[in-house]
Amino acid sequence: MASSTSPARDALRLVPAAALAASLVAGWELWVRLRDIPAYTLPPPSAVAAALYRTRSQLAGHLATTVVETALGMAIGALLGVATAALLASVPLARRALEPLLVLSQTIPLIVLAPLLVLWFGFGMTAKVVVVVLIVYFPVAVATVGGLSGVDTDQVDLVRSLGGSRWTVLRLVRLPAAVPSFFDGMRISAAYAAAGATLAELIGAESGLGLYIARSQRAFRVDQVIAGVVVVAALSIVLFAGVVMADRLAAPWRRVQGDGTR
Repeated sequence: MASSTSPARDALRLVPAAALAASLVAGWELWVRLRDIPAYTLPPPSAVAAALYRTRSQLAGHLATTVVETALGMAIGALLGVATAALLASVPLARRALEPLLVLSQTIPLIVLAPLLVLWFGFGMTAKVVVVVLIVYFPVAVATVGGLSGVDTDQVDLVRSLGGSRWTVLRLVRLPAAVPSFFDGMRISAAYAAAGATLAELIGAESGLGLYIARSQRAFRVDQVIAGVVVVAALSIVLFAGVVMADRLAAPWRRVQGDGTR
């Protein structure tokens, strides 16, 4: 019974956010109109919507490129993150050796690293995928290793007492217990993955939303720049929602516990 009403309940939770967003857009439109702000400085939302419609065919092609780059980067980053987490959780020496390097890798700003990746891999898709992999890899690895290490020791001891190897414990106990932590890392990553791909495209690309934004900047089309940003934001929201849905399918008990239903 609870599951049948959950979609309606989820929709109701979005009402305050949707109302606030609509109010901000309306306020933006009124402010630009009343203050008579030039469109080349700050176009109203209506002009941005017009730019979205006018360049929809261009945007569709650029969006497809960014989606492919982001999806590939998220998949590779997730696989590498889980593999690293499994190694760190299973081999204490590896954790002591590699964990500081993982933290150190996050001290390099992507705004500095992205131009180097474009220089090394060229203007094609590879550099953008690598940027997304770097964004996804660390949160997934850290979150997953926490889930793998925080399992119930009684369950681990039980499997070992039955003759289970380290791999058996990892497969039957640690990995299932780490599913919620894995998706926690994926949610964090999904919020930034599309923006990371777009950042790399801004520096140099053959196609993608970043290229669309860069060309619009050079043409002083602020309305198209904002339109591109809106599409990137919408893509990030879709990716985040997709991860949340996958989390609910993979770990439905979290939803039941969170709702307090039976």
